[in-house]
Amino acid sequence: MNLKTALTIVSMSVLSYTYAQQTNAPKFGKGLFNLVGQDSTWAMNISARMQFLGTHQWDSNSDGLSNPETSFLVRRARLKFSGFAYSPKLKYKLELGLTNRDIGGASEFTNNAPRYILDAVIKWNFHENFELWVGQTKLPGNRERVISSGNLQLVERSLLNGHFNIDRDMGLQLRHHFKISDNFIVREALSIAQGEGRNVTTGNLGGHQYTARLEFLPFGYFKNDGDYKGSDLEKEQKPKLAIGGSYDFNNNAVKNKSNLGSYMITNTGNFYKTDISTIFIDAMFKYKGFSFMGEYAYRDAKDPIAKNNDGTLASDENGNLTNQAVQVGNGLNLQTGYLFSKNWELSGRYTNISLNKDITDKGEENQYTLGLSKYISKHNLKVQTDVSYSQSEININELMYRLQVDIHF
Repeated sequence: MNLKTALTIVSMSVLSYTYAQQTNAPKFGKGLFNLVGQDSTWAMNISARMQFLGTHQWDSNSDGLSNPETSFLVRRARLKFSGFAYSPKLKYKLELGLTNRDIGGASEFTNNAPRYILDAVIKWNFHENFELWVGQTKLPGNRERVISSGNLQLVERSLLNGHFNIDRDMGLQLRHHFKISDNFIVREALSIAQGEGRNVTTGNLGGHQYTARLEFLPFGYFKNDGDYKGSDLEKEQKPKLAIGGSYDFNNNAVKNKSNLGSYMITNTGNFYKTDISTIFIDAMFKYKGFSFMGEYAYRDAKDPIAKNNDGTLASDENGNLTNQAVQVGNGLNLQTGYLFSKNWELSGRYTNISLNKDITDKGEENQYTLGLSKYISKHNLKVQTDVSYSQSEININELMYRLQVDIHF
C-alpha cells in the first residue's frame, strides 16, 4: 500500500457520508466524524493524530557536555478507522502510519514496500465475555507497549520497552474476562502469531510465537480505561490497581529481539534459529491525581549466540557478533507522576537495562528522566517536555532534552 492508496481510502471514506443515514461530528478528540449505514448494520469512526518532536542531546563526561546535536521531526502522524460491521459484536480497527519512522524498514521480507499498516484487526465477541481477534495488532506483552503512543505520561516510552517489547504481529488472539466479586476483575489473553513482526510478506521464517497474559484488577475498572493510559487524568476517587504478567515464547526465532531486531544469518546465508522466551511483570496504580507504573522484563534464549554450520560464531560483514546474538538480559522501569491543578503534571522515571555483556557487548545502562506536561484537553491536546540523563557501562553518558506537542482529532 502506497501513500496514494492510503489517501484514496481516506477520500472514499469522507465521500461515503453522503450515502450514510447519519453523520455526527464528534467532540474534539473523539474522531473527525462518525458514519452509520442506512440500515445501521455498520459504523465507522475516522480519526487522526500528530506528534511534533524536538530533541537536543549532548555527550556527558567529567569535562562537561560536548558534541551537541539537535533534531526536529514529525514523530508520528496516524489515521485510524474503527467501528463495527454487520453486528456490534464484530468490531474492527485499521490504523495507518504516515511518517518515515512509522513506515521505515522496507526490505525483502516486506516486499520492499513501506510498512503503512500498523493495525488491521477484527474483534469478534462470539460468546459472552469471549472475544476472538484476527489480524495484525499489538501482542499482549508489556503494559507500556500496549498503551498508545498518544497516551503516554512522558514524551516517549522507556528503554525497557525499546529493548524488550514484542510489538505487533500477525495472528490470532483469544481474550476473556470474568469477575471474582463485584469489583475484582480478571482478564486473560492467549495469542499465536507468525513471530516475524508486522507487515512481513515472506511468510513464516522460523517457528511461531505464543503469548499468554493474565491481569488482575482487585478494585474494579479504571475510569475511561485508565489502566492503559499514562497519568491519572480522571483523578480516581478510589484507589485503582492493575497487576499483569505475560509470557512470550518464540519458537525457532530468527531475529535477535524475538520478533524485532536484526535477522541472525550464518555464513551460508541461512537464518540462525533459536527459541526465545520473554517474561513481563507490570502494575498500574492511580488515586486522586497520583499515578505509578512499574515494569520488569526478562529475556533468555536456548542458544543465544548465532553459529555457522561448522560451529564457529556468526558475525556480520563488519565482524560484529552483537547483531548475531539474542539480546538476553533484564530490565526494570519505574515511573510516577502527580497531576496538579489546571492539569499540570510533574513526572519522573527510572530505568535500568542489564544485558548479558558476554553475549551482547552492551552491559548495563541506567536512565533518569524528569518530565513536565500540560494537558490542555487530556491526551487529545497536550505539550510535554522532559530531560533524561543516561549512564552506560559501555557507551558514553548522555544528556537529552525533548519537547513535544501532541494533537488528536
